[in-house]
Amino acid sequence: MTLFGTAGIRGPVRETVTPELALQVGRAAGRDGDAFVLARDGRETGPALVAAVEVGIESAGADVYRAGQLPTPALAFASRGRHGVMVTASHNPPQDNGIKVFEDGVEYDREGERRIENRVGGGDPPTTFDEWGKPGTVDVIGEYRDAVADYARRAATGAVAFGAGSVTESGEEGEGENPLDGLAVVVDCGNGMGSLATPQVLTSLGAEVDALNASVDGHFPARESKPTPESLADARRYVEEGEFDLGIGHDGDADRTVVIDGDGEVVHEDTVLAVLAEHYVDVADVADPVVVTTPNASGRIDERVEAAGGRVERVRLGALHEGVAAAEDGGGTVVFAGEPWKHVHTAFGGWIDGVTSAAVVSCLVADAGGIGPLRDPVTERPYRKVSVECPDALKGEVMDRLETALPDLFPEGDVDTEYGVRVDLPDGSWVLVRPSGTEPYVRVYAESDDVDELVEEASATVEAAVAAAGE
Repeated sequence: MTLFGTAGIRGPVRETVTPELALQVGRAAGRDGDAFVLARDGRETGPALVAAVEVGIESAGADVYRAGQLPTPALAFASRGRHGVMVTASHNPPQDNGIKVFEDGVEYDREGERRIENRVGGGDPPTTFDEWGKPGTVDVIGEYRDAVADYARRAATGAVAFGAGSVTESGEEGEGENPLDGLAVVVDCGNGMGSLATPQVLTSLGAEVDALNASVDGHFPARESKPTPESLADARRYVEEGEFDLGIGHDGDADRTVVIDGDGEVVHEDTVLAVLAEHYVDVADVADPVVVTTPNASGRIDERVEAAGGRVERVRLGALHEGVAAAEDGGGTVVFAGEPWKHVHTAFGGWIDGVTSAAVVSCLVADAGGIGPLRDPVTERPYRKVSVECPDALKGEVMDRLETALPDLFPEGDVDTEYGVRVDLPDGSWVLVRPSGTEPYVRVYAESDDVDELVEEASATVEAAVAAAGE
């Protein structure tokens, strides 16, 4: 049985993430620990699914602490020292929902996910009546907001400890300071859970905040939950027409962060990654600073990390936490991890955290006097992503064919087949082909001064592989 995709369990509530499944997953997860924090986003189906998950966990013998509505990073924060379950479909449409499972602030790895899947498939019964867990409540959001604000003050100056894998403790240095004094920021919460955290954190740091779509509504009436240049059109216009230094856009559970410059243009997600990665490498006083990212991330990240004296390790999409663990097992100190729109601030915690990204980026912008000085050193080559239709049943054979076909197409390139097929070319261009984990497509990613030509060549090769596999 396969339940987990690249970001937990996710899908329509009538066919996939049903109350029955929620109960089974809760019971399967409940066998892993004694105490769970349980939260949800603002979707209409959240209360019922949370109730089902709670029944499952308690019937497995674990206690449940109800945390109500939270951003996913706040639930991860609350799961430190125990387990946590977040009921959310992130940026999916309102008819979907999903489940993510955490242990000690880190999302379950593949081994943990397979363990849950095997238990669900095995139909485990409840524990004996006298061993069922008990319910309780916990108030998380205030502590989380304070911790993010305190961390952002320190992260901007490098006054944080790397390698600990947990939230930096508060101290006297930086407390009471308002590093965002005079900074004007627009935050488009998209009727999602960022409404409960990002405007409040930035205000506490001294910013002048205009919050858009900041009422939680599971129908997402203002815009689609996924923050894109198109869905953020109103926020971009608002920034452009006003006197603002930057804008921030979140998805439904506030693990994604999109940055808008003062002209209303979306800053490329890989440029944001490069800026954050370079900053963390620059301020980290460690022997071997490592940045973990994914195969589809731009070479601009490698360039800025190497310029600052660090190195980059790549891991499959949706597995930043696994990449962090592997890099640290190898002797490096991971100072930052990120894939497009999602960032792990490792000196703060091991989870993806859009609220913390909003705070840290805002502090860096304030310190630099604008976004321009931060992005000026970053080489921004044209980047494209396209999707080639491919039935799920053919993906394995198609990728096997491409392991030969793409190197033949680009014989001068360096080939990596660990996470799809990636070819790095001598001029700094690259192309990556990988199967989608959730849709019937093979994705083609490319970055090059001649990106259209590169994409056209690679896509034609993928289409030929799909056609041959289907014969």
